[in-house]
Amino acid sequence: MNFWRSLVGKLWVTIICLVAVVLITLGLFLLPYIDSNFANSGAIKRLFLYTCMIGFSLTTFFALFLFTKITQPMHRVIEAANDIRRGEYSTRLTLVTSDEIGQLATSFNHMAQELEANIRSLNHEKGHLSSVLRSMSDAVITFDIEGQIILTNPHGQALLETWSDLSWEQESESELYPEVVGKSNVPPPLRPLFLSTLNQRGDQRSNVHVRQGVWSVHMAPLYSEDNIRGAVAVLRDVTEEVRLEKMRTDFVANVSHEIRTPLSMMQGYSEALLDGMASSPEESSELVQVIHDESLRMGRLVKDLLDLARMEAGHTDMMKNQLDMNELLERVYRKFSVRAKEREIDLQFNKHSDVLQLKAADEDKLEQVLTNLLDNAFRHTPAGKKIIILADSSVSEGRRFVEINIRDEGVGISPEDLPYIFERFYKADKARVRGETVGTGLGLAIVKNIVESHHGYISASSKLGEGTTFTLRLPVEK
Repeated sequence: MNFWRSLVGKLWVTIICLVAVVLITLGLFLLPYIDSNFANSGAIKRLFLYTCMIGFSLTTFFALFLFTKITQPMHRVIEAANDIRRGEYSTRLTLVTSDEIGQLATSFNHMAQELEANIRSLNHEKGHLSSVLRSMSDAVITFDIEGQIILTNPHGQALLETWSDLSWEQESESELYPEVVGKSNVPPPLRPLFLSTLNQRGDQRSNVHVRQGVWSVHMAPLYSEDNIRGAVAVLRDVTEEVRLEKMRTDFVANVSHEIRTPLSMMQGYSEALLDGMASSPEESSELVQVIHDESLRMGRLVKDLLDLARMEAGHTDMMKNQLDMNELLERVYRKFSVRAKEREIDLQFNKHSDVLQLKAADEDKLEQVLTNLLDNAFRHTPAGKKIIILADSSVSEGRRFVEINIRDEGVGISPEDLPYIFERFYKADKARVRGETVGTGLGLAIVKNIVESHHGYISASSKLGEGTTFTLRLPVEK
């Protein structure tokens, strides 16, 4: 520290100046008097000079004493305060005096101790909050009053990056917060909810649809005393929940629709029998046959529902053994050959490999898969057309597969329906005409579950008016 800029330096200069002024003033008045009234004036003048020198020396010694007792301790206090300012909260003073500076050092040490404890507590709370935010599966995003992002957790940051390229229609801005306009970094899907939170000064909830996903958003205002300083948004991906709820609703509606038709027919025909509307045994037999067919249809529906529920719950018993797919395909081909002749359809079976062995497969389940796929092919293929079964082996990603293609020349499936054909109760033929081969709408869903339980894949390709191809790939190894 520069001595001349210190308090003691300024005090010393002030005292020197005062002493000099006093001595100069006394000299101006006393020197003429000494010369006129004293014979030995020179000795008196030397005494006066010595006195001045001693006075100046005493003032210098006094200044050095003050520098040692006041300036140096104050300098150490300033250095300690600078260390605290730089974040070194463990800094302490070792001044041991009983004066005011000692009391200042004691108070400083107590303040530093309290400050260190508070900072440690804040860091602990900050780390705890950070751990909580990181462990949350929901996205958390905090905005200030201008819509700038001030805090996110990893899921929130990932969501912001995903939404960074969204193109969104400009929504109406709030008149109560014009400073938000043009400055906001709030993602467009959240902006109306953010403005509503600021305007209404309360929690807001809403479902936001972004691309193919649905997000449940809960946004709450952040207060500083009585003023809103921002908002915090918690976002949860509820796409799967919404999809499952829609599936549940559709399932109830579809089951009701599928059951209502046979029930109505059974009720109508049974009432006709009770009312004696059948005038001959042949008519009675026909009515009873219709009731019997509809009861079988309901039985198939209930059986398929139970099978599908067990498969989706993972409770299906699989008897997996080594299986020769060529033998299974030959047996299924022979079973449908009679039906192909009756329908005047050319059924062909082509195998490109004589050895198609699966190390672990359930023969009955795979026969059910092939039966369902061929049944669908016969249902939609008119007379005079072909249905081809192709079997071959393939290699993908270092694994060997048995690949089976069932290709028909039927009416085909529209591109709009194709992505949904493996869903429950989905029927590409919307007419739902009742006939002997009408399915329950669950066949392809069951097929997909069986194939996936064998760790295989199934896909479909189709062109309207040209036919449909189902491709089934089953891994050879376990």
